[in-house]
Amino acid sequence: MKRVFVALVGIVLVLLPHHPRAWGFFGHRTINRLAVYTLPPGMIGFYKANIDYLTENATRPDSRRTVVAGEAPRHFIDLDVYGDSAAYKMPRNYTDAVARYGEDTLQRHGIVPWHVIVMKNRLTEAFRQRDADRILAVSADMGHYVADACVPLHTTHNYNGQLTGQRGIHGLWESRLPELLASGYDFFTGPAPYIERPVPTIWGIVTRSNAAVDSVLRFEREVTTKFPEDKKYTFEQRGNQTVRAYSREFSREYHQRLNGQVERQMRLAVRMVGAFWYTCWVDAGQPDLSKLTVASETEKKRLARESEELQVAPQANAPGHTD
Repeated sequence: MKRVFVALVGIVLVLLPHHPRAWGFFGHRTINRLAVYTLPPGMIGFYKANIDYLTENATRPDSRRTVVAGEAPRHFIDLDVYGDSAAYKMPRNYTDAVARYGEDTLQRHGIVPWHVIVMKNRLTEAFRQRDADRILAVSADMGHYVADACVPLHTTHNYNGQLTGQRGIHGLWESRLPELLASGYDFFTGPAPYIERPVPTIWGIVTRSNAAVDSVLRFEREVTTKFPEDKKYTFEQRGNQTVRAYSREFSREYHQRLNGQVERQMRLAVRMVGAFWYTCWVDAGQPDLSKLTVASETEKKRLARESEELQVAPQANAPGHTD
């Protein structure tokens, strides 16, 4: 099974485009795709039949970020603006959080742990209804949000190092390192576990991610002292554009200082995406998925229409993490 995962990662590396944004197209699509292989026999047939849908649409929430009002806050939470030990003290119920902080504050500083629970409830209901299109759409989106919760820089107001003179670290950690090094990552997680307590679980994921923020920033500063500007960055051809990127030498040195942190968090994302999908299915009564088909023509037309609308839609107000 472990060799199968290595082979799958190689396939994903060849097939997916390389874009330097967040877990990005490469990261999110890799996570959703590999999460399928953590599922039990009662689920994996349906999910494998739709693995391309789940892979391709893993990035759809990012496409909506700047054009759909209310989308952006679903991807992060700035725990540090709420004071010391906020991850342990904040209300787990969104209504209670609104009463304490106000809706505007929560929307400004992110709602990812609460939104994952919203998606958990939606997917459970989709399974109960045996609605194949709804199961696929919510699964793809939910995978994105769970994966975002596994990223340290999605849990801090200093999300791109803009407050510490480290602007660009967002793309370095979440995109550049996986693009360069994921072919050597160990993504084997074993079967997806059932989540007994989804709310504490997603908050535990966010808390773990936030605990890594200090090392994410500190090690980048330390490695930077060893590299002059012309060695820290390089220029690469991406499609028809020449873009500045962190050099391979700098990226590998940073990866070594992090001691496999990106790999561990990416593996956590694969495991937890599968776990949330599996938990929703169990909580819905483990419905028979064998008679469900691949995404319908109606769903394909909906996605095509949404893509067209997103391309021409005006930019929406998207507070927080816009760098």
